[in-house]
Amino acid sequence: MLHQHPEFLTSTARLAALSVIVVAAGLVCGCSGSNGPAGTNGSSEGTGTVGSASGARDANPVGKLNIVTTTAMVTDVVTAVAGDRAIVTGLITGNQDPHMFTAGSNDVKKMLGADAVFYTGLMLEGRMADDFALVGRKGKPVFPVTEGLDREKLREPPEFEGHWDPHVWMDVKLWSECVGHVSKELGTLDAGSADEYQSRADEYRKQLSELDAYIRKVIATIPKEQRYLVTAHDAFGYFAQAYGIEVKAIQGISTDSQAAISDINSLVDFIVENKVPAIFIESSVSQKNIEAVIEGCGSRGWTLKIGAELYSDAMGASGTYEGTYIGMMDHNATKIARALGGKAPEQGWQGKLSNKTEH
Repeated sequence: MLHQHPEFLTSTARLAALSVIVVAAGLVCGCSGSNGPAGTNGSSEGTGTVGSASGARDANPVGKLNIVTTTAMVTDVVTAVAGDRAIVTGLITGNQDPHMFTAGSNDVKKMLGADAVFYTGLMLEGRMADDFALVGRKGKPVFPVTEGLDREKLREPPEFEGHWDPHVWMDVKLWSECVGHVSKELGTLDAGSADEYQSRADEYRKQLSELDAYIRKVIATIPKEQRYLVTAHDAFGYFAQAYGIEVKAIQGISTDSQAAISDINSLVDFIVENKVPAIFIESSVSQKNIEAVIEGCGSRGWTLKIGAELYSDAMGASGTYEGTYIGMMDHNATKIARALGGKAPEQGWQGKLSNKTEH
């Protein structure tokens, strides 16, 4: 059903599909779908760039672009590429869940006052679809950073037929491709600084390439029989695909879904049978189901420890190393490897991880 994804429709079809996309976003509740190519006037989630970028920088009296972003991961990329050429404001901060995030009136006001809005796309911020559409109708450029990705590289889990898995940042190499798209769009907004944006993007992508190599190295040290990553919800599919580790999750791709008792029991069976040593909690997801799995394993005579708290849909605290995309992924890979019997330096790839006690 890949041909039904809106981002691959013609320009005329995109405009006709706007109302359908907005309604669908409310049904999916933020965790599946798609986005589309730049240069399209009219829609937002599922249809790519909205509004016109011309004259955006001239409208800023201080000479800097005023950019509004959604998730911390998008904010980090845009900030890295824009440098001092833009003021970047993220809407989804701390441990807020992007699947469940609903924009308030102040958030909409910030988007309407910005020169451009950057968001993840692929329906991650599905509850903001109406807001993106509104901002686009007001002539503001709205860019989904994932729109340039090759559809063949995207996951389409069977339970979400016709919709993509939006957690692409879990594959560093794939997320690096989004950096290139951000550079391109910033260059469109501010043509005079396009070379600067490209230069910063190139340097950042070099760092991401080194990070990707580190993750591959440490995950490969985990004994094969213990290479199972058990988490709260299925945000690590791209991580599994990229780095060779099988993922088992209590919930599906969206935190809006509920885990059935049968799902928890099946996961307990798997953990006990395969002697999985650890389960991982997530900073933006409730631990209730994790506790149920640990209790279930205990009743079967298997002690399941909490390996660490991982960052999935949110990064670490602002101002910390883990509060950057690089630090987030360094933390995840390092903690996973160490908890599952692999080898990784205690303070991570760059020696910058906090001294937070491992579980």
